[in-house]
Amino acid sequence: MDAAGVTKYRNKPCVIDGRRFDSQKEGRHYLALRTLERAGKIQDLECQVPYRLDVNGHKVCTYRADFRYLVDGNLVVEDVKGVATPLFRLKAKLMKALLGIEVRCV
Repeated sequence: MDAAGVTKYRNKPCVIDGRRFDSQKEGRHYLALRTLERAGKIQDLECQVPYRLDVNGHKVCTYRADFRYLVDGNLVVEDVKGVATPLFRLKAKLMKALLGIEVRCV
């Protein structure tokens, strides 16, 4: 956010259920996922889940997933992006290479 309160990608933060989301798009996605969880289509919905990414025992970075949940026992990790930045693409590749987790960009 700059001095005028404008974010880099012009997203507007919002608060839903006492949770702060970086964008309205992320907040809407949370509401959709919560509806799916209540309907029993997904389980164990979590928000802002950190993953430490280590190479040869050294911390490279931390990736914070917007959402993590289960579908039929299978792990789903999602990130809500208006723009898939180079940093996000790198961290998504590290998640796949180091942890075997595919990050969905929605």
